Amino acid sequence: MIKYKEEDFLQLSGIQHFAFCPRQWALIHIEQKWAENFLTTSGKIFHNKVHSDDGIEKRGNLIIARGLKVYSAMLGIAGECDVVEFHLAKKGIAIRGCTGYYRPYPIEYKRGSSKVNACDRLQLCAQAMCLEEMLSCKIIKGSLFYGKTRRREIIEFSPDLRYEVERTLEAMHNLYARQCTPIVERKAICHSCSIKDDCASKIAQQKKTLKKYLEDGLV
Repeated sequence: MIKYKEEDFLQLSGIQHFAFCPRQWALIHIEQKWAENFLTTSGKIFHNKVHSDDGIEKRGNLIIARGLKVYSAMLGIAGECDVVEFHLAKKGIAIRGCTGYYRPYPIEYKRGSSKVNACDRLQLCAQAMCLEEMLSCKIIKGSLFYGKTRRREIIEFSPDLRYEVERTLEAMHNLYARQCTPIVERKAICHSCSIKDDCASKIAQQKKTLKKYLEDGLV
């Protein structure tokens, strides 16, 4: 059953921003604020290398798709996967022009190293859930490839992780519908945020407005 209309779709990659900081996500995706820093620029370069050979590649029993567009009407998101490998298997999906059945395996590329929080895992799982809806299949796991360690981290798409994806996206849709930018407590991660200056100035402006409101009310 379709839950969201296409015009209500949010950017899939936004779930990573939201899990990192709901305020950062709102400033970027609702208020359209963005600023480049070393982390965002190097990350973009890293992804450009991954997508330098966009399209389909076949290596024996392995099919590799880069920059694959995906969406989910149930989750209300659209975006793309860095890489989706299709492994020849006994059970899976049929691919036009290819013999046999294939098992989709999404891979998301990140410039740094594995994170304590679940933001990268949520993004990868959301990609898998989109692929499942589009291809009518079940995807058990995928990988996060980190540029710093040059290794894949295998991620299992557990019921708990899937529930967290659904819960996070519901919160995102709720804030977007209300065009609401939340106030959050400052943390150490704020120092690496590309829009920390915009964030701080807006908080200061809001505090000033609140102070004036209170002062006017006491006159």
